[in-house]
Amino acid sequence: MSHVSDLYRHSLATLTDLYELTMGAGYELAGVADRETVFALSFRTLPFGGGYAVMAGVDDALAVLEGMRFDATDIDYLAGLRSPGGVAIFGRPFLDRLGAFEFSCDVDAVPEGTVVFANEPLFRVRGPLIQAQLVESILLTVIGFQTLVATKAARVVQAAGGSPVLEFGLRRAQGPDGALSAARAAYIGGVAATSNVLAGRLFGIPVRGTHAHSWVQVFGDEQRAFDAYADAQPDNVTLLVDTYDSLIGVAHAIETGRRLKARGGSLAGIRLDSGDLAYLSIEARRMLDQAGFKDTMIVASNDLDEHTIESLREQGARIDIWGVGTRLDTCYDQPALGAIYKLSAICDPDAGWRYPVKLSELSAKISIPGVLGVRRFIDTSGRFRADMIYDEDLPAPPDGDVIVDPADALHMRAIELDWRPEELVLPAMRGGRRTAPPPSLDDVRARAAGQIASLHPTIRRLLNPHTYPVGLEMRLHERRSALVLERRRAQTPS
Repeated sequence: MSHVSDLYRHSLATLTDLYELTMGAGYELAGVADRETVFALSFRTLPFGGGYAVMAGVDDALAVLEGMRFDATDIDYLAGLRSPGGVAIFGRPFLDRLGAFEFSCDVDAVPEGTVVFANEPLFRVRGPLIQAQLVESILLTVIGFQTLVATKAARVVQAAGGSPVLEFGLRRAQGPDGALSAARAAYIGGVAATSNVLAGRLFGIPVRGTHAHSWVQVFGDEQRAFDAYADAQPDNVTLLVDTYDSLIGVAHAIETGRRLKARGGSLAGIRLDSGDLAYLSIEARRMLDQAGFKDTMIVASNDLDEHTIESLREQGARIDIWGVGTRLDTCYDQPALGAIYKLSAICDPDAGWRYPVKLSELSAKISIPGVLGVRRFIDTSGRFRADMIYDEDLPAPPDGDVIVDPADALHMRAIELDWRPEELVLPAMRGGRRTAPPPSLDDVRARAAGQIASLHPTIRRLLNPHTYPVGLEMRLHERRSALVLERRRAQTPS
């Protein structure tokens, strides 16, 4: 299911920010490189002003980690890097260590297709400091981007109200990998098919497409162009009707449809790609129905997103299939998730586990220390009610506990006794090897649909959604508060 090994050299170890490697060299020199640590990946704010996000990118991330090596080419390149003063950045002992590098950490992750929320640990790495540090950049880019696109796709699919959505964003995506990752994540989020043939080959996603305006322009005459396309693709005829005039184009498509019908074929659809899509789709539907083409689908494209689709449906647009490209693949209105990867625990040889905390003037940016997990509570009807972030090394939370908002300690929520708990952060790798084969992409997609359906409708709505309760388990909150006070006292001048 991952495309990593199909597209790239066997290892992406050097797909990282330089400071990860300079820190690694510093850890080696300071003698702390092999300290046992825990890092957690999360995000601080839900994207698109929405009420939830959809976890994606886990399979690709695990594939990168499993194959992570520094080969001779990598080592030679790193050995040649120089500081502004001309001194080698990396010494031979560190380069030799990289040459013997093999990822051996334990990884726990929220399964792909799970709905997730701000501040929750989505991907947790436990192992030697140098290893857990070096994977930061690749995890952030893979999981951050795919989670963002899967979330955007889920919103677009929701706006479409059950009509199929096609992902058409290849030509506007940020390069080949952006296009492939977006196609994969969009399918997890619920799109029905993609125009990206390579994504179809690699992931098994259904592929769909029509033709471009250039097809009509090549023939000069629109009617002749449509007839020629029907001859070339007699069982797959969807005609783009807006090259010159959309409604005249619909009339020409109907003529081609009549010729197809006479040969025992059918006109599958027409596509509108410009103009007033509400008005044009209503008129096109009327023309098609009057001519006896009631089964011919109307496809619409042209910079669509969830808000435009929702507006068109409110206007009574007669659109059967939505082609969404630029605004989906580029996540046009929020092009980054803002994922973070923070050290949450480190084992000191003499003192045992220590829980570092990052401070900020903003409460939302204060890190959450600990070996963090997430427990979701589900009511008797199967609806998700609240998520608890807890520390696995603290005693198990009592039944009927309360959760505390990480950004506002005065905001608490009780956990009802009849709510069923479900663990979200699950074993994914042990000793650098996967604990189980990955689920199929269709299974991940089905999980996402089921997860979204388990949210209250007020959380799913596109504008001003209700806030889903996520909070810290009380003892974790108390320890975090104590650590913050201790660190602030230490930073205060005497």
